[in-house]
Amino acid sequence: MSTPSTPAALRALDVALHPRQTAYPEPFAAMVKGREKRRLGEVFGLSNFGVNLTRLKPGAVSSVRHHHSRQDEFIYVLEGTPTLRTDAGETRLEPGMCAGFKAGSGNAHQLRNDSAADVWYLEVGDRQSGDRAVYPDDDLAVEVANGVPVYRRKDGTPFGPAA
Repeated sequence: MSTPSTPAALRALDVALHPRQTAYPEPFAAMVKGREKRRLGEVFGLSNFGVNLTRLKPGAVSSVRHHHSRQDEFIYVLEGTPTLRTDAGETRLEPGMCAGFKAGSGNAHQLRNDSAADVWYLEVGDRQSGDRAVYPDDDLAVEVANGVPVYRRKDGTPFGPAA
């Protein structure tokens, strides 16, 4: 049952863009410029998993290429033709296609919009405590404790505050 602060249903595009589009420190925050997320799960008070409606403008990427130790991730393409980049190579996706990334698999992934049109997709991920993400192409690692990401270099040196 919905409460006055929790709607029963709504149009996804009516959900405001999250005021902080990334927690990445620089220079990684600049890499995801052109990515816009609407955190749909938060509107409904979901706490076990997150659901985002994400838009990638032409030339944008979804994230720094990464894999998770404890978080499963799933994406479903609604519109556009992003390129999925994984350890196995690149795959052009189309609307109606989906991909999943099992926690602990070590398969680093990223979506990239190489087209001239926007890409829209849903992303779903769980919220396992103690998750670690590894970024094999970059000097970056993150550990999530109580929902707060702590970014470090691979040698353990912390970055300053996120941009």
